[in-house]
Amino acid sequence: MPTQQQIIIEQPVPPDKPMGASNLENARKAFPASPIHKGELTDSERKVIYTKLALDGVVTSGNGFNTFNRDFVDSPDLKSVKTGGGGLPATPYMPNVTSPGPGSMNAADQPVFGGDLPDPATRLNWGAGLGNTASPQATTQEIVDNAKLGAFISGRSFPGSDGKV
Repeated sequence: MPTQQQIIIEQPVPPDKPMGASNLENARKAFPASPIHKGELTDSERKVIYTKLALDGVVTSGNGFNTFNRDFVDSPDLKSVKTGGGGLPATPYMPNVTSPGPGSMNAADQPVFGGDLPDPATRLNWGAGLGNTASPQATTQEIVDNAKLGAFISGRSFPGSDGKV
């Protein structure tokens, strides 16, 4: 993540330097009908539009999904995930890796996985975060509450999501 603010629309007044500085007055004269130079596009206006189009609300007529809620209102509770055979996962955290059997490519033909399943309470946590038993239903509201433009935290979804205070 950058440590300094990036230019969105409004350019800062360039320092007095002979090479590499833009001439904003010449740009205004060259493009007088530009919505930037007419004041119709501003940093604050673009931030509002971005938040509306990319962060808030329900997407309709999406690519592959009829609707999608950016606030993840349907986040699963992993404690209620059905497991077993017939295309179901082996655990809420692991797919069923069992073959459907000779001659079948249909997941509905999968038997229940009969191998040793990892114990979620004792298995190692891969990566960083709250651990291997965090459920999306439990973490979603924190993510939604902290998804504000300009307030993102490098390496974390929300304060404390890396397992640290």
